[in-house]
Amino acid sequence: MDNLKIQEFGEIDFSDPFFDTLKKDYSHGFINWWLKKVQLQDKAFVLYNDNFSTIDGFMYLKLENNIDDINPPLMDGCYLKVGTFKFNPAGTLRGERFIKKIFDVAIVNNVMGIYVTIFDKHDYLINLFKRYGFHSAGVKKSDNGSENVLLKKRQFTGDLEKDYPYINTNNNKYLLAIYPKFHTQLFPDSILTTESSSIIHDVSHTNSIHKVYISKIQTIGNLKKGDIVVIYRTADEGKKAYFSSVATSICVIEEVRQMSTFSNKKEYVEYCTKYSVFTSEELNRLYDENHYKTSFPCYVIKFTYNIALSHRPNRKALINEVGLDSEIRWGCLKLTDKQFDKILKLGDVNESFIIN
Repeated sequence: MDNLKIQEFGEIDFSDPFFDTLKKDYSHGFINWWLKKVQLQDKAFVLYNDNFSTIDGFMYLKLENNIDDINPPLMDGCYLKVGTFKFNPAGTLRGERFIKKIFDVAIVNNVMGIYVTIFDKHDYLINLFKRYGFHSAGVKKSDNGSENVLLKKRQFTGDLEKDYPYINTNNNKYLLAIYPKFHTQLFPDSILTTESSSIIHDVSHTNSIHKVYISKIQTIGNLKKGDIVVIYRTADEGKKAYFSSVATSICVIEEVRQMSTFSNKKEYVEYCTKYSVFTSEELNRLYDENHYKTSFPCYVIKFTYNIALSHRPNRKALINEVGLDSEIRWGCLKLTDKQFDKILKLGDVNESFIIN
């Protein structure tokens, strides 16, 4: 079972030691605020440890208009407030998973922007938010002290991390095939309805916004930074691809490297480990098998996981409605703008993700 849940405040154990620091930081009013949320039956994201005995992360999100308790105020539309956010670091990139959830909620609600207030002492959180495009935009003063206001609006800077999760459709587009045994571990929000969420674990390659995949498909060498990739989950063994192979996600390429460009095995393994679904043993084996092969090089692809499609068009729809050629192999297939737009439409992608 996935240990990240959405729960009502009344279902959450407020006596868990996890909340002690929040009670201390917000000693003026936090307990009353919590009790009010219980009465309103509001909900929050809660991350539990592996055996669900204690809480390891908590995040409350709220839609707001005319925000005048910060300076300067935000009065130009609806914003998503990251009201309460804390997690216990475990070296598994939990922060990235929470950041992605924030963006998912923001996109669905088509907000003007996202803001969060953070005390200076939480420098790790401040740096995490700034990495993904938040900037200092004011202060909030209360009986609990002075907090930084960090804000992110929908705009392009040309920096893939700061622009995340928005995609620039002016770049080339491709369809990239991923085997089922790797797919859901890399793309947890793109899990199929036929799969059990128990296969999603609190590990780096599942939580992370960034992903690393390794493939021998030679056309991957054509991919460039900023190119858009539609992830195509191939069929499970014994099932017909026509109905069970599906497009599930939209990603953006950060970097593509031939395995031979790493100076040594250590550099390669360190580059891949956090973001790859492959184990250390598998990474080492792949390096040993492919490092010296030049005729058919092995590629290491790093990309961001931007969008999980709400509806997953299968191979039948990709052929009959999108117009993909059924006679060629879809390992890494270049798409026309028209084909890509049709996949977005079939996938019911919120237009807020797209900036032309």
